[in-house]
Amino acid sequence: MNQPIERLLVLYTGGTIGMQQSAAGLMPASGFEARLRAQQALETGPLPSWSFRELQPLLDSANMQPSHWLQMATAVREAVAQGDCDAVLLLHGTDTLAYSAAALSFLLLDLEIPVLLTGAMLPAGSPGSDAWPNLFGSMRALQAGRVEGVRLFFNGVLLHGARVSKLRSDAFDAFAEAPRKRSAAAASEHPPMLLPQQPAQVVILPLYPGVGAAQVQALVASGAQALLLECYGSGTGPADDAPFIEALRQAHRQGVVLAAISQCPGGHVDFGVYATGSGLRDAGLVSGGGMTREAALGKLFALLTAGLNQAQVEHWFCRDICGEMAD
Repeated sequence: MNQPIERLLVLYTGGTIGMQQSAAGLMPASGFEARLRAQQALETGPLPSWSFRELQPLLDSANMQPSHWLQMATAVREAVAQGDCDAVLLLHGTDTLAYSAAALSFLLLDLEIPVLLTGAMLPAGSPGSDAWPNLFGSMRALQAGRVEGVRLFFNGVLLHGARVSKLRSDAFDAFAEAPRKRSAAAASEHPPMLLPQQPAQVVILPLYPGVGAAQVQALVASGAQALLLECYGSGTGPADDAPFIEALRQAHRQGVVLAAISQCPGGHVDFGVYATGSGLRDAGLVSGGGMTREAALGKLFALLTAGLNQAQVEHWFCRDICGEMAD
């Protein structure tokens, strides 16, 4: 258990938790600090001392992009460097909350303070909203020293930032750690500090009957530095499609990182089970084991933006560095 915190930074990025009604529908709104302090006055029991910062522009998290992951990571690092906090609570919309939690798990890998993300399915102030329970529950989890690394707090449950997925869109228990096999070997050497140095473009390609070389070639031509294939089952795909396999081989020769995860909600990649899996492995794909889409995307992005080359990215992608692949 970590030490209880004394100085908390609440970093508000937008999302449903602070939205207010507009003519076009619910939209992120400024002024949430005053609403939060007014509500805290009604809470019973101790809460940590906190400061507040809005990250501009405030976003509906459906508009969140990888550049915003970097913006959030930079804001956290700057606050820590200035000595402003010993923990961060990041308020975020739910649509891409799991993606941001995963990305920050890698972008803040070296950070010693806890970072906790939360949001709400209904705006604060709406009848029966989960906003205040999620927000003050997060503060109490941090205050009690229960949070280590990057985590997500939702509906009373503390979840691993690099394992969580949004599984429901209409219930308060919308988030859970996907039930995936996590048995990858932990890294024997210390992972690198993943400080952003260059742009990175990671593209996801779900496999489906009919996918072929044209899709791979188009994504590579778009500038993809990594191609994350969501494979069938244990990491299989159309290995008897010679043009498709050759397109993968050509992409790999061009320096594109080829990575694989399972598209099954509870799946994991084991290329050796089927010949169609080993065919993908032989084309240059590396296994993401039981990583979720969110974790694999965030991990590839963090590795590439840190300036690692193809071989280095492949090396670290296959190894557990923060609990994303191993229990």
